[in-house]
Amino acid sequence: MLDFFKSQETLTSMEWVLRAVVGFIFLLIVARVLTQRSISQLRLLDFVIALVIGNIIAHPLSDQHLGLKGSMITTAVLMVLYISGVYMILKWPWFRRLVNSPPITIVKDGNILYEGLKKAKISLDVLLEELREGQVDDVKKVVLATWEADGKISFFLDPKYQPITPSTLGIKTEPYEHPRTIIKEGTIITSELEEIQKNEEWVTTKLERIYQTSVSNVLLATIDNKDNLKIFLYK
Repeated sequence: MLDFFKSQETLTSMEWVLRAVVGFIFLLIVARVLTQRSISQLRLLDFVIALVIGNIIAHPLSDQHLGLKGSMITTAVLMVLYISGVYMILKWPWFRRLVNSPPITIVKDGNILYEGLKKAKISLDVLLEELREGQVDDVKKVVLATWEADGKISFFLDPKYQPITPSTLGIKTEPYEHPRTIIKEGTIITSELEEIQKNEEWVTTKLERIYQTSVSNVLLATIDNKDNLKIFLYK
């Protein structure tokens, strides 16, 4: 019954399927025990599938004694299990809670919750590092910080420490429009010019008149909705 666990000369297709299922479940358990930090910024199912599929395909490609049949069956089974797992996460909250850890509160109202740090299995240094990366210089400014299932810390500043924005001051602003790239690595992107109803002659004239250069010298050129041209030359 459990012969598929043992080393054998050959395995049947069903034994390969059983190996894939058992291996997948085992890796889920291992990854769950490793906690969020160990799996970096991958969700649990993503981590397991990324970890195992590369190894499955690599072995028969490097070992002449192994055929592709078993690896292909195993990979196909794992993909079915992965897609089924994603579907189950979307459909059944109990499975979602089983696979993905709930957020853990580690800072509340400027106070570090040591029990939360222990539950998330992260050190104080990790918390401070994440806050520094978010340009937060004082934990007391944080009204809430949570440890997320993907291994990242989400934090919210107390309103009195949040940056002042035009909305805060009641100032009306113009709608944002992303600048268009019209030259990239010395080549004019004609499709973008057509969108803004410009032509290549307009670009070359603008470059010569304002920057005294040619298209071939431009690494990148962008234009905004007010026809302001910004260029970056090869250096």
